[in-house]
Amino acid sequence: MQKFIAEESFWKLFPEAAIGVIVARGMKPASEVPAEDAAAIAALLREANAQADRHLTSNTISQNEVVRVWRDAYQQFKTKKGARCSIENLLKRVLKGNPVGSITPAVDIYNAVSLKYALPVGGEDIDTFEGDLRLGITEGGDAFRALGEDEDDPTLPDELCYRDDAGAVCRCWNWRDGQRTALTDDSENAFLIIECVDPSRIDDLRAALDEFSQLIERYLGASIEAHAIVDRSNPEVVIVD
Repeated sequence: MQKFIAEESFWKLFPEAAIGVIVARGMKPASEVPAEDAAAIAALLREANAQADRHLTSNTISQNEVVRVWRDAYQQFKTKKGARCSIENLLKRVLKGNPVGSITPAVDIYNAVSLKYALPVGGEDIDTFEGDLRLGITEGGDAFRALGEDEDDPTLPDELCYRDDAGAVCRCWNWRDGQRTALTDDSENAFLIIECVDPSRIDDLRAALDEFSQLIERYLGASIEAHAIVDRSNPEVVIVD
């Protein structure tokens, strides 16, 4: 059995946080997504870029509430200099008039959900995991190479990160994804997450998780084997039986 476990060190920092989890199996490779479906997904992403404007009430990115809560959260653990929550990076592009563009159908879907709901969304290839996937404070030194980089960049002591038995999966909570576990055009089985650090937005998290599942099923032909919200009272979910 393989699990995702949010460790006690995480809950000590963020007792009211919640993480939506989806396990999707049998996704179509990008090459098998029909052209009309790929076009529909791209249209969803364009619409989500427009919808993101409703979350941006200030031209100063850090003064928008959906970003401010994450700026505050990132003060609670050790981070790389300049590390920011993934949703801040997406919303900053919208604010600057540089909408998030299409990448692959799977990535476009989770970027669309992230923009629409202004919540961090991510995905990893389950078949690359070694042992359980854990979210917690690390002692540092976990092996990691970020997407698009040529050199290793291990975790820092007291950093919050996702990691498995082979090293870090995503650094500084949801800042940078690693090459080893990243979703590719050919990934079949995905671990998908939506993160919420603001307890007043739990209904948004539930709505985003439902929509995410529906889109993955509809456009990528996936079977949804887990659909759950992890919180302090329910800190783990089975990924593989």
